Amino acid sequence: MLSHPAHVISLGFGAGLAPFAPGTFGTLLGLFAARWLQPLLGDTLFFAALFGALLIGTWAAGVTGRALGESDHGAIVWDEVIAMALITAMLPGAMWKQASAFLLFRFFDIRKPGPVGWADRNVKGAVGVMLDDLVAAALTMFVMALWIRFV
Repeated sequence: MLSHPAHVISLGFGAGLAPFAPGTFGTLLGLFAARWLQPLLGDTLFFAALFGALLIGTWAAGVTGRALGESDHGAIVWDEVIAMALITAMLPGAMWKQASAFLLFRFFDIRKPGPVGWADRNVKGAVGVMLDDLVAAALTMFVMALWIRFV
């Protein structure tokens, strides 16, 4: 992990090295990072930083994927970190909403239904690594919005 700065980022500062469910650990990192950083930075700076982290993370995922010989290696979790940070930032307030979104996002990320699966199968390389999780995040936010609105 320490052989290149890109590996530190793409492996989620070590979350991707978890002995089981590294994607879940990356997702937890994204949730807690957003809960801590968004109030500290404010919305504008937080979303600007999140966009920068997405761009840097795409580069880092590419470097690490090439080094590991697999573009979407299971240890690359920056995509989960960014996606969950975005979801968490869009669902401020009650922790139950964020916990529900966490479970829903993990479902979409693991099962890859519909557009998530399409992005995973059809967009390759570092952009594909990030895109399927962003699509899973969008689906998560859509379902959460419907749930909050109608339930």
